[in-house]
Amino acid sequence: MISGSHLAAFLVASFVIIIVPGPSVLFTLARGVAWGRAVAVLTVLGNTIGTFLLSLVIALGLGPLLSRSKTFSIVLQLAGGCYLLWLGYEALRHRQAHAKAMTTREGLRPSNFSVVRQGFTVGVLNPKSLVFFAAVFPHFVDRATGNDTVQLIIFGCIFSVMAFCSDATWGLIAGTAREWLSGSPHRLVVLRTIGGCVMCTLGVLIISSAVTS
Repeated sequence: MISGSHLAAFLVASFVIIIVPGPSVLFTLARGVAWGRAVAVLTVLGNTIGTFLLSLVIALGLGPLLSRSKTFSIVLQLAGGCYLLWLGYEALRHRQAHAKAMTTREGLRPSNFSVVRQGFTVGVLNPKSLVFFAAVFPHFVDRATGNDTVQLIIFGCIFSVMAFCSDATWGLIAGTAREWLSGSPHRLVVLRTIGGCVMCTLGVLIISSAVTS
């Protein structure tokens, strides 16, 4: 069982990390602006599943080994950056058609499975989360109570739930703004363009970080 002091310290640290908008939040905002509240929340769901999977890797003892592998970290960053670039390119390439579909209620909205899958891919290919879990989580484990693996899994669950609530709130805000502006095709094109540019920018930043590391 996790002691109250260890749990309280973990909650504070997690809150500080989660409350600062990062790549996941920006990605969610882009999706919310492009497609609305439902897509934003489903994106967060997929991202959270990917994040929790990384926490399980840490809990099973692979995290420290993977976080020390520079080659693995670089490959992971390149893969994540390229995926974001592709999503941004697709958003920009189809922005006119998507804007028309949203105002005429045509069926070009991505499927729920596709949205969750894309969010999951972005979450699981986030090397910063892997390093964070490997470096920070172990400090909150109460060695005196034993069962370190169970404690790390609990920490992963708590962190994932907190991250989901925070990111989903950002997504709902972005989706609401998009719904409010949905009466204008031109504005939707602008919003779609902004979303695509944000995703492309994130991809470039992640790739640049990998190349210069």
